[in-house]
Amino acid sequence: MRKDFGSKPWLYPMPVLIVGTYDENGVPNAMNAAWGGIYEDDQVMLCLSHGHKTTENIRRTGAFTVSFATETTRIPCDYVGIVSAHKEPEKFARAGFTAEKSAFVNAPIIAELPMTVECELAKFNEDGICIGKIVNVSADTSILNDDGEIDAEKLAPICYDPVTHAYRSLGGVVGQAFSDGKSLK
Repeated sequence: MRKDFGSKPWLYPMPVLIVGTYDENGVPNAMNAAWGGIYEDDQVMLCLSHGHKTTENIRRTGAFTVSFATETTRIPCDYVGIVSAHKEPEKFARAGFTAEKSAFVNAPIIAELPMTVECELAKFNEDGICIGKIVNVSADTSILNDDGEIDAEKLAPICYDPVTHAYRSLGGVVGQAFSDGKSLK
């Protein structure tokens, strides 16, 4: 038995992405964007409304960063999603975030968020989809495994549950991609 819900924007997991930009005065800004992901091998996409300060900043600077909200940064990451920089210009500082200038793009790396994708604006589609070219991915050494790769369990990213409006943590490893299905060959 199944229950029908109709057309809903429900996909699992939905990453909680924190988009970092600089405003016209070089003040760092951050916003929470639940609708985003990989667009191409070297591109990310974000669904951003035209009225966001972040959207204005990206259009002006041509750059942005995307970091992952984590279990330990859930509160400030939620805050930057519910407060507009148009109304609270100091929301970045109020969230307790500190900006480090990216060496690759004109956008801030948020020191408290351990993994960042640094992007140059490729284009905005007419429907508000922002596409960025990935220039660099940086990670704090605290989330690296013994082989120097990013460890998802140490990163502890959270996901957005669009049905219950909850933040959820990711579970542990349950299998190996591009391998487990070989048993059916």
